[in-house]
Parts: sequence; C-alpha cells; structure tokens
Amino acid sequence: MGSIASIDNVSRIRRVLLYILVLNLGVSLAKLIYGYMSNSIAMTSDGFHSFFDGASNIVGLIGVWIAYHPPDESHPYGHKKYETLFTIIISVMIFVTCFQILKQVYHSIVEYHETEVTRVSFAVMFVTMAVNIFVAIYERKKGIELKSEFLIADAMHTKSDILASIGVIVSLIITKSGYRIADTIAGLVIAFLIARIGYGIIKRASGVLVDTICIDTSAIESVIKSVEGVRGCHDVRTRGTEHSINLDVHILVDPRISIGKAHEVADSVEERVKSSFPAVTDIVVHIEPEGSDCK
Repeated sequence: MGSIASIDNVSRIRRVLLYILVLNLGVSLAKLIYGYMSNSIAMTSDGFHSFFDGASNIVGLIGVWIAYHPPDESHPYGHKKYETLFTIIISVMIFVTCFQILKQVYHSIVEYHETEVTRVSFAVMFVTMAVNIFVAIYERKKGIELKSEFLIADAMHTKSDILASIGVIVSLIITKSGYRIADTIAGLVIAFLIARIGYGIIKRASGVLVDTICIDTSAIESVIKSVEGVRGCHDVRTRGTEHSINLDVHILVDPRISIGKAHEVADSVEERVKSSFPAVTDIVVHIEPEGSDCK
C-alpha cells in the first residue's frame, strides 16, 4: 500500500512540475525577447532568472523520479536524499543566474547603455509577475500537500523571481524619468536578492545531507517517557528532511520483564512517536534493562 501511495505521489509531483515548466518557459521568453528588444538589463536579467526556473523544473522531474524509487538492497533507507541533492543543483543554477546578471551590469558600466521604456515594457512585467505569483503559491501548496522538499524549494526560487520583477518595474519607472543608471542598479539589486535565496536553499539542503537534527530532542523524550513500561530514554537521534525523518532511540525498561513484553513496549513507543510526529517515517528502538551500563 505504501509503495502505491509513493508512486501516486511521484506522478502528482511530476504533473505539477510539468505545468509549472510550461508557465516558466512562457514567462522567460516574454522577458528575454522584450528585454533584448528594449535593451533593458533589468528585464533581461529577470528573463534569465525565469529561464533557470524552467531549467530547475526539468532537473526536478529527473530528481523526483530517482528520489521516489523504493528502498532496495543497495539503498535500504530509500532514495529520498537524491531529491535533496537536486535542490542543491537548483541553488547552483541560481548562482549561475547571478553571474549572468553581473556580467551584463559590468558591460553597462564600461559601455554606453540606453534602455527604451514603453507601455509594453510595463505590460510584460506585470503579466509575467502575476504568473509567477500564481506559480509560487500553487507550487508551495502542492509541495506541502505532497510532502515534496523539491517543490517547496522551487517555490522559494520562484519567490525570488517575484522580488526581481518588482525591482525591474521600479527601475523602469526611474529609467523613464531620465535616470539611465537605474537599470544598472536594478540589475545589481536583483543579483543580490537571487543570491540570498540561493544561499538559503543550499543551507537547508546541506543540513539534510549532513544529518542535522530534525526535531527537538526534549519533545521526543517527553512523548517516549509517557509510554507505559518506559523507565527512561537516551541517545535520541533524528535525521532526514522535515517531511521524512528517521529516528533512533534507546529506551530503558524493567529488567524483570520478558523479551516479548519489552518488544510490546518498543512497539508502543513507535506508535506513540509516529502519531505525535507524523513526519517520522522510520524508527529504530534499542531496548535496555534499567540499571544496566549500556549507555
């Protein structure tokens, strides 16, 4: 039953990514084409950013397909970390975008640069920004619903595109007033905003790869100690993503009870933890007799 649900999840996540890929490519083409036509660094930079949104969707389609393969002999914990690995690729793409923008900014400083601002410029930016707002809200909602780390990270990426679009619109207004430098400054601001979000994504993803703690240890201990038959617990360890957590714990039980009874206590601990923390998908409970030197 679990694998059927997992397969269904993959197909739904991939469907979401396909929808968003089409929208992102449309937004990217609109900004890039008109950005080059009007010689706008800010709009062209934003177009590059949207292009990498689309590229990240393609990466996501591949990453999600790999990540949701069931556990096998070589990967007993499954393939979920591949999804995390691909979120790091997204952040790398974001930094590549920054490089492209800064390159354009440099050329605008060393060469004569004049941006043509028209009503069409504003129309392109407002329409594409509306599409991005829809994509960010829809993708984050689906990411939470489908428990997909990649979709949530990609929604953050799209959020950076919205910030960039706002910066472009402001720069267009200032440029139209006669201040040509506004286009160059907007490019620098957009590069900073994009880099900041890229850093946030890579920090979060690297935390998963190095097995950073996922849940407050004291909260878990409190739940475990409330289970009948548990005399104490220690060495609580968690790792994984916020939607798929592996937990190891040592519990102390009465040394006089049978192995069968101790096993029942361990089962109760597993049930109580999973009901209290739904994100916990796998638990290993080590049983120790109270008063032993197993610590």
